[in-house]
Amino acid sequence: MSVKNTEMLIVDWGSGDASARDRVIARLLPELQQIAAARLRREAGSSLSTHDLINDAVEKILRIEQPALAGRAHFIALASRLMRNVLVDHARSRSAAKRDHRKVELNTRIQGEGPIDLALLNSALIRLEAIDPKLMEIVEMRYFGGMTVPEIAVVTGWSEPTVKRRWQLARAWLADALTQPIDNV
Repeated sequence: MSVKNTEMLIVDWGSGDASARDRVIARLLPELQQIAAARLRREAGSSLSTHDLINDAVEKILRIEQPALAGRAHFIALASRLMRNVLVDHARSRSAAKRDHRKVELNTRIQGEGPIDLALLNSALIRLEAIDPKLMEIVEMRYFGGMTVPEIAVVTGWSEPTVKRRWQLARAWLADALTQPIDNV
């Protein structure tokens, strides 16, 4: 099946067709598996598997009756956000139980980035969202969704040069925020 057919299924899903929703999820499952595997690749000692991460994210997707999705890129952005939530919740519960933070590799296609403490990243993203929600969404799509600049441009409706400029701004802000974390966020 082609991308066009996936896009048509997403439109049908948005109109309330549950079978279209199931077919979209099945069709995009390999991509979700790649994203989830990349997120968990460097997490040491985690009880969360790729399958668990996908299942938890899909379960959250299924709770949305008629999502406002304009296409595949929007679906990946939504799945990325939900995977972030699952990872953060898992890290918090593990941290509360062990009081031990581990670094998790959160990106697959971003050159020069290394492991990032998930709790610190989430705290920084909460602060960034208060300042500029659109910048936070870009970071979320890049880090958690492994989305490319062209894919983000589709989701945001911005030009690729605008996405690149905003991504550079978000990365600079995030680098600063990660070196100067604020507790209790």
